[in-house]
Amino acid sequence: MAEQTVQPATPSRTLPKDDDVVGRATAKYVRMSPTKTRRVIDMLRGMPAREAQAIVRFDPHAAAEPVGKVLDSAIANAEHYAHSHNLRLDSDGLLVVEAFVDEGPTLKRFRPRAQGRAYRIRKRTSHITIVVAPADSIAHRKDR
Repeated sequence: MAEQTVQPATPSRTLPKDDDVVGRATAKYVRMSPTKTRRVIDMLRGMPAREAQAIVRFDPHAAAEPVGKVLDSAIANAEHYAHSHNLRLDSDGLLVVEAFVDEGPTLKRFRPRAQGRAYRIRKRTSHITIVVAPADSIAHRKDR
């Protein structure tokens, strides 16, 4: 019987290398449910950063505010990294490469109910992470 070789799964998106200009920002312990925050994050993934900023600015969801702050911070971090390493960066050419929400710790509270019972209230928290990189570095990596 012939042995089967397992091919590694090819990623659907190509991430930038470590030496590329990358802006990463994380907001931890945001007092908002991860499922509500993911609704906003899912719209931004793979989008140009400036367009994503415009979408977040006018999005009616409450999660748009903390997501917008993290996006602004990621863009500023990419600009700062490029400036401090004497690299050329067009901030209009940035792309949202990674955007995800992890679940943080849950605050447990109790509410009194009828006949001496207690009802548990779970106040969920989120960790929001956004990574931006220049679109030309992503396109360059796909060609290889």
